[in-house]
Amino acid sequence: MNRIAVVTGGIGGLGTAMCKDLIDQGRRVVSTYRKVNHDKALEWQQSRKKEGYDVTIYEADVADFDSCKAMISKVENELGFVDILINNAGVTRDSTLKKMSRETWDAVINIDLSGAFNMTRQVFPGMLERQWGRIVNISSINGQKGQFGQANYSAAKAGIHGFTMALAREGARKGVLVNTISPGYIGTSMVMAVPEEIRNKIVAEIPVGHLGVPEDIARTVAFLTDDAAGYITGADFSINGGHHMG
Repeated sequence: MNRIAVVTGGIGGLGTAMCKDLIDQGRRVVSTYRKVNHDKALEWQQSRKKEGYDVTIYEADVADFDSCKAMISKVENELGFVDILINNAGVTRDSTLKKMSRETWDAVINIDLSGAFNMTRQVFPGMLERQWGRIVNISSINGQKGQFGQANYSAAKAGIHGFTMALAREGARKGVLVNTISPGYIGTSMVMAVPEEIRNKIVAEIPVGHLGVPEDIARTVAFLTDDAAGYITGADFSINGGHHMG
């Protein structure tokens, strides 16, 4: 079955790898993008087509419930029901708590945590009704262990797994499986932009001795959303090279 998968924030480093692996799995893939990234999203879409990957793109602001509702309605009217949702969109706005503004706190919570609710609320009832669905929520190693200067981000990412566990209980008997992936430090453009000296210190703390690659996360997404993956729900997959062991 050519199931439809939606990847929020799919035009980023992790999202790109996820979209490609889901297409390789036989899914019809939709990526969201923010309005300010319209031109970038079109260029990204063309680049994927040149690689042989046809990804449909739709504008949505995951921090806005009504925007998510309109986007999913458009997807289902034009393509069909959403069977797979990857809540991948996220931002950072780092600051120590004593300097953190309410606006900085809200920006991260609204996108990284509320964004997962805003998208999931649109597709979860339909998945329950059809008795099949896969949801993967992307958290972070810093949601598991905390990180200096990231009270907003760590709180949002910790909340993501609580959201996962509650939904997993709601969906299990209806064939809707919900899991979390908590990546460690992955060699995306964002991480590679960190000064080399600091990056080397991070790598020195990782037992496997190197950063991860986006494909490490994408392969796990594909595994968890496979039709045959019927006995895994409510789990949190730590993909961090041993950097944090819970």
